[in-house]
Amino acid sequence: MDYTYSDISKMIDHSLLQPFLAQDDLESGIQLARAYDAASVCILPYYVRQCAELLTGSTVRTSTTIGFPHGGHTTAIKRAEAEQAIADGCEELDMVVNISRVLSGDWDYVTADIMAVIDVAHAAGQKVKVIFENCYLTDDHKIRLCEICSELNADWVKTSTGYGTGGATMNDLILMRKHSADSVQVKAAGGVRDFDKLLEVRTIGVSRIGASATKAILDVCRQRLVLDPINIAETGVVGGY
Repeated sequence: MDYTYSDISKMIDHSLLQPFLAQDDLESGIQLARAYDAASVCILPYYVRQCAELLTGSTVRTSTTIGFPHGGHTTAIKRAEAEQAIADGCEELDMVVNISRVLSGDWDYVTADIMAVIDVAHAAGQKVKVIFENCYLTDDHKIRLCEICSELNADWVKTSTGYGTGGATMNDLILMRKHSADSVQVKAAGGVRDFDKLLEVRTIGVSRIGASATKAILDVCRQRLVLDPINIAETGVVGGY
């Protein structure tokens, strides 16, 4: 095996973005991500401050969404969302491009929109994942977005929100890795729901996935590596994530 447990756990952004999650669900999900040492918890924006506090002392980062899920917020609002998230303790921002402007070919607007969030995040020493929502785009759109994100020094390009009509595909991931600068990482969201699929996307250069099945994926990883199971009985974590 060419991986350690940490190699795999630090690929997963544990997703807590469903609108029906109550505060108890958010807290138990955060504790699960902490117990399993995920890369980050991607949390509903209003809960970023509490998430950062609950992750204090761990290596799990706090992440949240900007312009989510449709990307149609004005640039000023996206900038304000980024500033608020960082003030609340966010370390990674997953922003949605303006899909309508992408489909209209208004690349100057798209570039300025992405740059506004990257500038805020990088000035604070934090990182940005740029969400394309590939299910609505042609390959030409995806390639141009990869080029723009490379020019702007985005930290990741990301396939999807998980709330569109489709998620990550192998063809899209290969295309995004091919057309992004080496310094830009690739994140798959929507569609990587088990350990073997995670290993498959890892082989083509994907460094992060968004997942709600974190526990199931990492339990299989631990079984394959013959590691003791994680005991989270005392954390109050509920199943189903």
